[in-house]
Amino acid sequence: MSKLVNKSMSTKRFLIINGEKVETPKYASLYSPYSGEEIAQIAMADKDLTIQAITAAYNARELMAKMPAYQRANILEKVVALLKEKADEAAEIISRESAKPIMFAKAEVERTIETYKFSAEEAKRIHGETIPFDAAVGGVGRIGYTLREPIGVVGAITPFNFPMNLVAHKVGPAIAAGNTIVLKPASQTPLSALFIAEIFEEAGLPAGVLNVVTGPGGIVGDAIVEDDRVSMVTFTGSPSVGIGIRNKAGLKKTTLELGSNSALIIDKDIDIDQMIDRCIMGAFSNQGQVCISLQRVYAHEDVYEQFVAKFTEAAKKLKIGDPLDPDTYISSLISRGEAERVLGWIEETKYSEATIVTGGKLQDGILEPTIITDADHSLKVSCQEAFAPVVIVNKVSSVEEAIGQVNDSRFGLQAGIYTNNVKNALYASRELHVGGVMINDVPTYRVDQMPYGGVKESGTGREGIKYALEEMTEMKLVVWNQS
Repeated sequence: MSKLVNKSMSTKRFLIINGEKVETPKYASLYSPYSGEEIAQIAMADKDLTIQAITAAYNARELMAKMPAYQRANILEKVVALLKEKADEAAEIISRESAKPIMFAKAEVERTIETYKFSAEEAKRIHGETIPFDAAVGGVGRIGYTLREPIGVVGAITPFNFPMNLVAHKVGPAIAAGNTIVLKPASQTPLSALFIAEIFEEAGLPAGVLNVVTGPGGIVGDAIVEDDRVSMVTFTGSPSVGIGIRNKAGLKKTTLELGSNSALIIDKDIDIDQMIDRCIMGAFSNQGQVCISLQRVYAHEDVYEQFVAKFTEAAKKLKIGDPLDPDTYISSLISRGEAERVLGWIEETKYSEATIVTGGKLQDGILEPTIITDADHSLKVSCQEAFAPVVIVNKVSSVEEAIGQVNDSRFGLQAGIYTNNVKNALYASRELHVGGVMINDVPTYRVDQMPYGGVKESGTGREGIKYALEEMTEMKLVVWNQS
Protein backbone atom coordinates (compact mmCIF):
# COMPACT_ATOMS: atom_id res chain seq x y z
CA MET A 1 0.00 0.00 0.00
CA SER A 2 1.10 3.57 -0.58
CA LYS A 3 2.24 5.66 2.36
CA LEU A 4 0.13 8.76 2.96
CA VAL A 5 1.59 12.13 3.79
CA ASN A 6 2.81 13.64 7.03
CA LYS A 7 1.53 17.20 6.49
CA SER A 8 4.43 18.77 8.39
CA MET A 9 6.89 18.14 5.53
CA SER A 10 6.12 21.39 3.74
CA THR A 11 8.96 21.44 1.18
CA LYS A 12 8.05 18.03 -0.16
CA ARG A 13 5.57 17.56 -2.98
CA PHE A 14 3.78 14.27 -3.31
CA LEU A 15 1.98 12.15 -5.86
CA ILE A 16 -1.79 12.54 -6.06
CA ILE A 17 -3.44 9.13 -6.40
CA ASN A 18 -7.13 8.48 -5.82
CA GLY A 19 -7.54 11.86 -4.13
CA GLU A 20 -4.72 11.26 -1.62
CA LYS A 21 -1.24 12.75 -1.36
CA VAL A 22 1.12 9.81 -1.55
CA GLU A 23 4.74 9.60 -0.39
CA THR A 24 7.46 7.81 -2.34
CA PRO A 25 10.76 6.19 -1.27
CA LYS A 26 12.75 8.68 -3.38
CA TYR A 27 12.60 12.45 -3.87
CA ALA A 28 14.48 14.71 -6.26
CA SER A 29 15.42 18.33 -5.67
CA LEU A 30 13.71 20.85 -7.92
CA TYR A 31 15.93 23.87 -8.64
CA SER A 32 15.10 27.29 -10.06
CA PRO A 33 16.47 27.53 -13.63
CA TYR A 34 17.26 31.19 -12.94
CA SER A 35 18.74 31.31 -9.43
CA GLY A 36 19.72 27.69 -8.92
CA GLU A 37 18.07 27.65 -5.50
CA GLU A 38 16.12 24.60 -4.37
CA ILE A 39 12.38 25.16 -4.70
CA ALA A 40 11.00 21.83 -3.48
CA GLN A 41 11.59 18.11 -3.08
CA ILE A 42 9.56 16.22 -5.70
CA ALA A 43 8.28 12.67 -5.23
CA MET A 44 9.77 10.18 -7.67
CA ALA A 45 7.24 7.52 -8.59
CA ASP A 46 8.24 4.00 -9.59
CA LYS A 47 6.35 1.64 -11.87
CA ASP A 48 4.24 0.19 -9.05
CA LEU A 49 3.00 3.61 -7.94
CA THR A 50 2.24 4.57 -11.55
CA ILE A 51 0.22 1.39 -11.93
CA GLN A 52 -1.57 2.28 -8.70
CA ALA A 53 -2.53 5.64 -10.24
CA ILE A 54 -3.75 3.93 -13.42
CA THR A 55 -5.82 1.54 -11.27
CA ALA A 56 -7.41 4.52 -9.47
CA ALA A 57 -8.29 6.15 -12.79
CA TYR A 58 -9.59 2.86 -14.19
CA ASN A 59 -11.79 2.26 -11.14
CA ALA A 60 -13.21 5.81 -11.35
CA ARG A 61 -14.01 5.65 -15.05
CA GLU A 62 -17.60 4.34 -14.67
CA LEU A 63 -18.45 7.04 -12.12
CA MET A 64 -17.10 9.70 -14.46
CA ALA A 65 -18.74 8.26 -17.58
CA LYS A 66 -22.16 8.37 -15.86
CA MET A 67 -21.73 11.91 -14.49
CA PRO A 68 -24.24 14.20 -16.26
CA ALA A 69 -22.81 16.83 -18.58
CA TYR A 70 -24.06 19.71 -16.42
CA GLN A 71 -22.15 18.34 -13.41
CA ARG A 72 -18.92 18.02 -15.40
CA ALA A 73 -19.45 21.57 -16.66
CA ASN A 74 -20.12 22.84 -13.12
CA ILE A 75 -16.85 21.35 -11.81
CA LEU A 76 -14.92 23.00 -14.65
CA GLU A 77 -16.69 26.33 -13.99
CA LYS A 78 -15.67 26.10 -10.33
CA VAL A 79 -12.07 25.54 -11.44
CA VAL A 80 -12.34 28.70 -13.53
CA ALA A 81 -13.61 30.69 -10.55
CA LEU A 82 -10.95 29.34 -8.16
CA LEU A 83 -8.14 29.93 -10.64
CA LYS A 84 -9.28 33.53 -11.11
CA GLU A 85 -9.02 34.00 -7.33
CA LYS A 86 -5.56 32.43 -7.23
CA ALA A 87 -4.21 33.83 -10.50
CA ASP A 88 -1.25 35.68 -8.96
CA GLU A 89 -0.20 32.62 -6.96
CA ALA A 90 -0.48 30.44 -10.07
CA ALA A 91 1.65 32.84 -12.14
CA GLU A 92 4.36 32.93 -9.48
CA ILE A 93 4.50 29.11 -9.38
CA ILE A 94 4.96 29.00 -13.17
CA SER A 95 7.65 31.68 -13.04
CA ARG A 96 9.62 30.11 -10.18
CA GLU A 97 9.75 26.60 -11.59
CA SER A 98 10.27 27.45 -15.29
CA ALA A 99 11.95 30.91 -15.24
CA LYS A 100 9.16 32.17 -17.47
CA PRO A 101 9.08 35.98 -17.07
CA ILE A 102 6.17 36.93 -14.85
CA MET A 103 4.51 38.98 -17.62
CA PHE A 104 4.24 35.82 -19.71
CA ALA A 105 3.35 33.64 -16.70
CA LYS A 106 0.39 35.90 -15.97
CA ALA A 107 -0.69 35.66 -19.61
CA GLU A 108 -0.47 31.87 -19.38
CA VAL A 109 -2.74 31.82 -16.32
CA GLU A 110 -5.28 33.95 -18.21
CA ARG A 111 -5.18 31.48 -21.08
CA THR A 112 -5.49 28.54 -18.69
CA ILE A 113 -8.64 30.08 -17.22
CA GLU A 114 -10.01 30.48 -20.74
CA THR A 115 -9.11 26.88 -21.63
CA TYR A 116 -11.06 25.50 -18.67
CA LYS A 117 -13.94 27.86 -19.52
CA PHE A 118 -14.05 26.49 -23.07
CA SER A 119 -13.93 22.97 -21.61
CA ALA A 120 -16.93 23.69 -19.37
CA GLU A 121 -18.86 24.95 -22.39
CA GLU A 122 -17.88 22.03 -24.62
CA ALA A 123 -18.99 19.55 -21.93
CA LYS A 124 -22.56 20.62 -22.80
CA ARG A 125 -22.07 20.33 -26.56
CA ILE A 126 -21.10 16.68 -27.00
CA HIS A 127 -23.49 15.28 -29.55
CA GLY A 128 -23.73 12.92 -32.49
CA GLU A 129 -25.80 13.13 -35.66
CA THR A 130 -28.66 11.38 -37.38
CA ILE A 131 -27.92 9.26 -40.44
CA PRO A 132 -30.27 9.24 -43.50
CA PHE A 133 -30.52 5.47 -43.75
CA ASP A 134 -33.12 5.53 -46.52
CA ALA A 135 -30.50 7.06 -48.82
CA ALA A 136 -29.44 3.43 -49.40
CA VAL A 137 -31.80 0.78 -50.76
CA GLY A 138 -30.98 -1.46 -47.82
CA GLY A 139 -31.62 1.32 -45.32
CA VAL A 140 -35.36 1.80 -45.92
CA GLY A 141 -37.32 1.32 -42.70
CA ARG A 142 -34.38 2.10 -40.45
CA ILE A 143 -33.33 5.17 -38.49
CA GLY A 144 -29.95 5.67 -36.90
CA TYR A 145 -27.80 8.09 -35.00
CA THR A 146 -24.34 8.38 -33.48
CA LEU A 147 -23.37 8.94 -29.84
CA ARG A 148 -20.11 10.20 -28.35
CA GLU A 149 -18.96 8.11 -25.38
CA PRO A 150 -15.97 8.68 -23.07
CA ILE A 151 -12.87 6.79 -24.14
CA GLY A 152 -11.92 5.83 -20.55
CA VAL A 153 -8.51 6.44 -19.00
CA VAL A 154 -6.45 9.18 -20.68
CA GLY A 155 -2.69 9.21 -20.11
CA ALA A 156 -1.44 12.81 -20.36
CA ILE A 157 2.26 13.66 -20.62
CA THR A 158 2.96 17.39 -20.60
CA PRO A 159 6.00 19.65 -21.25
CA PHE A 160 7.70 22.38 -19.22
CA ASN A 161 7.13 25.38 -21.48
CA PHE A 162 3.43 25.98 -20.71
CA PRO A 163 3.16 23.93 -17.53
CA MET A 164 -0.35 25.10 -16.64
CA ASN A 165 -2.08 25.74 -19.96
CA LEU A 166 -0.83 22.62 -21.74
CA VAL A 167 -2.02 20.59 -18.75
CA ALA A 168 -5.38 22.33 -19.20
CA HIS A 169 -5.46 21.36 -22.88
CA LYS A 170 -5.39 17.71 -21.85
CA VAL A 171 -7.19 17.67 -18.50
CA GLY A 172 -9.98 20.10 -19.50
CA PRO A 173 -11.35 18.21 -22.51
CA ALA A 174 -10.75 14.83 -20.83
CA ILE A 175 -13.00 15.79 -17.91
CA ALA A 176 -15.50 17.52 -20.22
CA ALA A 177 -15.81 14.22 -22.12
CA GLY A 178 -16.29 12.16 -18.95
CA ASN A 179 -12.86 10.52 -18.86
CA THR A 180 -10.37 9.95 -16.06
CA ILE A 181 -6.72 10.99 -16.23
CA VAL A 182 -3.25 9.93 -15.21
CA LEU A 183 -1.08 13.02 -15.63
CA LYS A 184 2.72 12.99 -15.81
CA PRO A 185 3.97 16.59 -15.83
CA ALA A 186 7.44 17.59 -17.00
CA SER A 187 10.12 16.92 -14.37
CA GLN A 188 11.12 20.60 -14.19
CA THR A 189 7.55 21.91 -13.80
CA PRO A 190 5.51 19.58 -11.56
CA LEU A 191 4.31 22.30 -9.17
CA SER A 192 1.87 23.81 -11.68
CA ALA A 193 0.21 20.43 -12.23
CA LEU A 194 -0.01 19.66 -8.51
CA PHE A 195 -1.48 23.12 -7.89
CA ILE A 196 -4.19 22.51 -10.51
CA ALA A 197 -4.98 19.07 -9.06
CA GLU A 198 -5.63 20.69 -5.68
CA ILE A 199 -7.92 23.22 -7.35
CA PHE A 200 -9.88 20.39 -9.01
CA GLU A 201 -10.25 18.68 -5.63
CA GLU A 202 -11.59 21.93 -4.16
CA ALA A 203 -13.97 22.22 -7.11
CA GLY A 204 -15.50 18.84 -6.25
CA LEU A 205 -13.88 16.49 -8.77
CA PRO A 206 -14.31 12.93 -7.43
CA ALA A 207 -11.25 11.06 -6.12
CA GLY A 208 -9.43 9.01 -8.74
CA VAL A 209 -10.50 11.11 -11.71
CA LEU A 210 -7.30 13.19 -11.86
CA ASN A 211 -4.12 11.47 -10.68
CA VAL A 212 -0.74 13.25 -10.85
CA VAL A 213 2.38 11.10 -11.00
CA THR A 214 5.76 12.83 -10.93
CA GLY A 215 8.99 11.05 -11.77
CA PRO A 216 11.27 9.93 -14.61
CA GLY A 217 9.72 9.75 -18.06
CA GLY A 218 11.40 6.43 -18.77
CA ILE A 219 9.59 4.87 -15.80
CA VAL A 220 6.34 6.79 -15.33
CA GLY A 221 5.73 7.62 -19.00
CA ASP A 222 6.46 4.09 -20.19
CA ALA A 223 4.16 2.57 -17.56
CA ILE A 224 1.33 4.86 -18.73
CA VAL A 225 1.89 4.15 -22.42
CA GLU A 226 2.21 0.38 -22.02
CA ASP A 227 -0.75 -0.27 -19.67
CA ASP A 228 -3.71 -1.81 -21.51
CA ARG A 229 -6.18 -0.02 -19.24
CA VAL A 230 -5.09 3.36 -20.65
CA SER A 231 -7.23 4.00 -23.73
CA MET A 232 -5.49 7.08 -25.06
CA VAL A 233 -2.16 8.89 -24.68
CA THR A 234 -1.92 12.62 -25.31
CA PHE A 235 1.64 13.96 -25.39
CA THR A 236 3.37 17.27 -26.04
CA GLY A 237 7.15 17.18 -26.37
CA SER A 238 10.04 16.16 -28.59
CA PRO A 239 9.68 14.16 -31.83
CA SER A 240 12.01 11.42 -30.58
CA VAL A 241 9.91 10.78 -27.46
CA GLY A 242 6.67 11.10 -29.43
CA ILE A 243 7.80 8.53 -31.99
CA GLY A 244 8.75 6.22 -29.12
CA ILE A 245 5.27 6.60 -27.62
CA ARG A 246 3.64 5.86 -30.97
CA ASN A 247 5.74 2.70 -31.30
CA LYS A 248 4.81 1.46 -27.80
CA ALA A 249 1.16 2.51 -27.77
CA GLY A 250 -0.20 -0.37 -29.87
CA LEU A 251 -3.84 0.28 -30.74
CA LYS A 252 -4.26 3.11 -28.24
CA LYS A 253 -5.32 6.46 -29.62
CA THR A 254 -2.46 8.97 -29.57
CA THR A 255 -2.39 12.73 -29.96
CA LEU A 256 1.18 13.91 -30.42
CA GLU A 257 2.22 17.57 -30.57
CA LEU A 258 5.92 17.47 -31.37
CA GLY A 259 7.23 20.92 -32.10
CA SER A 260 8.60 22.73 -35.12
CA ASN A 261 11.01 25.31 -36.56
CA SER A 262 8.20 27.67 -37.50
CA ALA A 263 8.71 30.16 -40.30
CA LEU A 264 7.44 33.57 -41.38
CA ILE A 265 7.40 34.92 -44.94
CA ILE A 266 7.56 38.71 -45.40
CA ASP A 267 6.37 39.87 -48.80
CA LYS A 268 7.39 43.18 -50.43
CA ASP A 269 5.26 46.31 -49.92
CA ILE A 270 4.76 45.51 -46.21
CA ASP A 271 4.92 48.20 -43.52
CA ILE A 272 7.76 46.75 -41.46
CA ASP A 273 7.09 49.03 -38.47
CA GLN A 274 3.64 47.50 -37.93
CA MET A 275 4.95 43.94 -37.58
CA ILE A 276 8.15 44.29 -35.54
CA ASP A 277 6.44 43.94 -32.13
CA ARG A 278 4.67 40.78 -33.29
CA CYS A 279 7.95 39.32 -34.55
CA ILE A 280 9.68 40.12 -31.25
CA MET A 281 6.91 38.35 -29.35
CA GLY A 282 6.94 35.43 -31.77
CA ALA A 283 10.68 34.90 -31.58
CA PHE A 284 11.52 35.77 -27.98
CA SER A 285 8.52 35.29 -25.68
CA ASN A 286 9.23 32.61 -23.07
CA GLN A 287 12.87 32.61 -24.26
CA GLY A 288 11.73 31.06 -27.57
CA GLN A 289 10.65 27.92 -25.71
CA VAL A 290 7.37 27.70 -27.62
CA CYS A 291 6.42 24.94 -30.06
CA ILE A 292 5.40 27.59 -32.62
CA SER A 293 8.19 30.05 -31.77
CA LEU A 294 9.28 32.14 -34.75
CA GLN A 295 12.61 30.54 -35.71
CA ARG A 296 12.95 31.25 -39.45
CA VAL A 297 12.16 34.46 -41.35
CA TYR A 298 12.24 34.64 -45.16
CA ALA A 299 12.07 38.33 -46.10
CA HIS A 300 11.67 39.67 -49.64
CA GLU A 301 14.82 41.39 -50.88
CA ASP A 302 12.96 44.72 -51.16
CA VAL A 303 12.34 44.85 -47.38
CA TYR A 304 15.08 42.55 -46.07
CA GLU A 305 17.62 45.21 -44.97
CA GLN A 306 14.96 47.35 -43.33
CA PHE A 307 13.49 44.37 -41.46
CA VAL A 308 16.85 43.13 -40.18
CA ALA A 309 17.78 46.61 -38.93
CA LYS A 310 14.51 47.28 -37.11
CA PHE A 311 14.15 43.73 -35.77
CA THR A 312 17.71 43.87 -34.40
CA GLU A 313 17.17 47.29 -32.83
CA ALA A 314 14.04 46.06 -31.05
CA ALA A 315 15.70 42.83 -29.87
CA LYS A 316 18.57 44.76 -28.27
CA LYS A 317 16.09 46.71 -26.12
CA LEU A 318 14.61 43.63 -24.42
CA LYS A 319 15.30 43.46 -20.70
CA ILE A 320 17.18 40.38 -19.51
CA GLY A 321 17.06 39.18 -15.90
CA ASP A 322 15.02 37.86 -12.98
CA PRO A 323 11.78 36.22 -14.18
CA LEU A 324 9.88 37.69 -11.20
CA ASP A 325 10.78 41.26 -12.24
CA PRO A 326 7.69 42.63 -14.04
CA ASP A 327 9.89 44.33 -16.68
CA THR A 328 11.91 41.22 -17.59
CA TYR A 329 11.30 39.94 -21.13
CA ILE A 330 14.09 37.31 -21.37
CA SER A 331 15.25 35.02 -18.57
CA SER A 332 16.99 31.67 -18.24
CA LEU A 333 16.41 28.69 -20.47
CA ILE A 334 14.93 25.70 -18.67
CA SER A 335 18.37 24.23 -17.86
CA ARG A 336 22.08 24.93 -18.17
CA GLY A 337 22.33 21.96 -20.52
CA GLU A 338 19.82 23.54 -22.90
CA ALA A 339 21.82 26.78 -22.90
CA GLU A 340 25.01 24.88 -23.72
CA ARG A 341 23.27 22.99 -26.55
CA VAL A 342 22.06 26.21 -28.17
CA LEU A 343 25.46 27.90 -27.73
CA GLY A 344 26.94 24.94 -29.61
CA TRP A 345 24.45 25.45 -32.43
CA ILE A 346 25.29 29.17 -32.56
CA GLU A 347 29.02 28.34 -32.57
CA GLU A 348 28.43 26.09 -35.61
CA THR A 349 27.21 29.10 -37.62
CA LYS A 350 30.61 30.80 -37.20
CA TYR A 351 32.14 28.23 -39.56
CA SER A 352 29.66 29.11 -42.33
CA GLU A 353 28.65 32.22 -44.27
CA ALA A 354 26.07 33.13 -41.62
CA THR A 355 26.37 36.34 -39.61
CA ILE A 356 25.38 36.73 -35.95
CA VAL A 357 23.79 40.18 -36.07
CA THR A 358 23.07 40.38 -32.34
CA GLY A 359 23.23 38.14 -29.29
CA GLY A 360 24.80 34.71 -29.37
CA LYS A 361 26.26 34.96 -25.85
CA LEU A 362 25.26 34.36 -22.25
CA GLN A 363 24.63 37.40 -20.07
CA ASP A 364 24.67 36.39 -16.38
CA GLY A 365 23.76 32.87 -17.45
CA ILE A 366 20.93 34.02 -19.73
CA LEU A 367 21.12 33.58 -23.50
CA GLU A 368 20.75 36.94 -25.22
CA PRO A 369 18.09 37.27 -27.94
CA THR A 370 19.99 36.13 -31.03
CA ILE A 371 19.44 37.05 -34.68
CA ILE A 372 21.43 35.29 -37.41
CA THR A 373 21.37 36.17 -41.12
CA ASP A 374 22.34 34.18 -44.23
CA ALA A 375 22.05 30.86 -42.40
CA ASP A 376 22.28 27.81 -44.65
CA HIS A 377 19.37 25.39 -44.27
CA SER A 378 21.73 22.61 -43.17
CA LEU A 379 22.72 24.52 -40.00
CA LYS A 380 21.04 23.23 -36.83
CA VAL A 381 19.68 26.71 -36.03
CA SER A 382 17.64 26.43 -39.22
CA CYS A 383 16.71 22.79 -39.77
CA GLN A 384 16.22 21.63 -36.16
CA GLU A 385 14.04 23.01 -33.40
CA ALA A 386 16.08 25.59 -31.46
CA PHE A 387 13.60 26.07 -28.58
CA ALA A 388 15.57 29.15 -27.59
CA PRO A 389 15.64 32.91 -28.30
CA VAL A 390 17.30 32.34 -31.68
CA VAL A 391 15.90 33.37 -35.05
CA ILE A 392 17.41 33.30 -38.53
CA VAL A 393 16.56 35.88 -41.21
CA ASN A 394 17.25 35.04 -44.87
CA LYS A 395 16.67 37.01 -48.06
CA VAL A 396 14.36 35.70 -50.83
CA SER A 397 13.37 37.08 -54.21
CA SER A 398 9.75 35.86 -54.25
CA VAL A 399 6.97 34.34 -52.16
CA GLU A 400 7.32 31.15 -54.21
CA GLU A 401 10.98 30.84 -53.24
CA ALA A 402 10.11 31.50 -49.60
CA ILE A 403 7.41 28.80 -49.56
CA GLY A 404 9.94 26.32 -50.96
CA GLN A 405 12.32 27.21 -48.11
CA VAL A 406 9.58 26.92 -45.47
CA ASN A 407 8.46 23.51 -46.76
CA ASP A 408 12.03 22.21 -46.87
CA SER A 409 11.68 20.96 -43.31
CA ARG A 410 10.86 17.75 -41.48
CA PHE A 411 8.44 19.83 -39.38
CA GLY A 412 5.12 21.43 -40.27
CA LEU A 413 3.24 22.92 -37.32
CA GLN A 414 2.36 26.52 -38.23
CA ALA A 415 3.68 29.17 -40.61
CA GLY A 416 2.90 32.82 -41.23
CA ILE A 417 2.98 35.28 -44.11
CA TYR A 418 2.77 39.07 -44.13
CA THR A 419 1.48 40.25 -47.50
CA ASN A 420 -0.83 42.84 -49.03
CA ASN A 421 -1.30 40.67 -52.12
CA VAL A 422 -4.45 38.52 -51.96
CA LYS A 423 -3.12 36.12 -54.60
CA ASN A 424 0.06 35.55 -52.61
CA ALA A 425 -1.94 35.01 -49.41
CA LEU A 426 -4.18 32.43 -51.09
CA TYR A 427 -1.18 30.78 -52.73
CA ALA A 428 0.61 30.52 -49.39
CA SER A 429 -2.45 29.15 -47.60
CA ARG A 430 -2.68 26.45 -50.26
CA GLU A 431 0.99 25.57 -50.73
CA LEU A 432 2.45 25.75 -47.21
CA HIS A 433 2.67 22.19 -45.86
CA VAL A 434 1.77 22.91 -42.25
CA GLY A 435 -1.11 22.42 -39.83
CA GLY A 436 -1.97 26.13 -39.66
CA VAL A 437 -1.28 29.17 -41.84
CA MET A 438 -1.41 32.64 -40.24
CA ILE A 439 -1.98 35.41 -42.78
CA ASN A 440 -0.62 38.80 -41.71
CA ASP A 441 0.59 37.40 -38.41
CA VAL A 442 3.47 35.38 -36.97
CA PRO A 443 3.27 31.56 -36.78
CA THR A 444 3.28 31.91 -32.97
CA TYR A 445 -0.38 32.93 -32.93
CA ARG A 446 -2.68 30.63 -30.98
CA VAL A 447 -5.96 30.97 -29.17
CA ASP A 448 -7.09 27.99 -27.20
CA GLN A 449 -10.30 27.00 -29.00
CA MET A 450 -8.74 26.76 -32.46
CA PRO A 451 -7.62 23.41 -33.93
CA TYR A 452 -3.91 23.10 -33.22
CA GLY A 453 -1.50 20.49 -34.53
CA GLY A 454 0.83 19.73 -37.37
CA VAL A 455 1.97 17.49 -40.17
CA LYS A 456 5.17 15.55 -40.79
CA GLU A 457 7.29 15.31 -37.62
CA SER A 458 5.20 17.97 -35.90
CA GLY A 459 2.81 15.24 -34.84
CA THR A 460 -0.64 13.71 -35.21
CA GLY A 461 -4.11 14.72 -34.06
CA ARG A 462 -5.40 18.13 -33.05
CA GLU A 463 -5.73 20.03 -29.80
CA GLY A 464 -8.16 22.89 -29.17
CA ILE A 465 -10.97 21.93 -26.81
CA LYS A 466 -13.66 20.80 -29.28
CA TYR A 467 -11.10 18.93 -31.37
CA ALA A 468 -9.35 17.31 -28.40
CA LEU A 469 -12.74 16.26 -27.06
CA GLU A 470 -13.49 14.45 -30.32
CA GLU A 471 -10.17 12.61 -30.00
CA MET A 472 -11.05 11.70 -26.39
CA THR A 473 -14.40 10.10 -27.21
CA GLU A 474 -15.47 7.03 -29.17
CA MET A 475 -18.25 7.23 -31.74
CA LYS A 476 -21.02 4.67 -31.31
CA LEU A 477 -23.65 4.02 -33.97
CA VAL A 478 -27.22 3.06 -33.00
CA VAL A 479 -29.58 1.71 -35.70
CA TRP A 480 -33.32 1.03 -35.19
CA ASN A 481 -35.14 -1.35 -37.50
CA GLN A 482 -38.75 -0.09 -37.66
CA SER A 483 -40.15 -2.83 -39.88
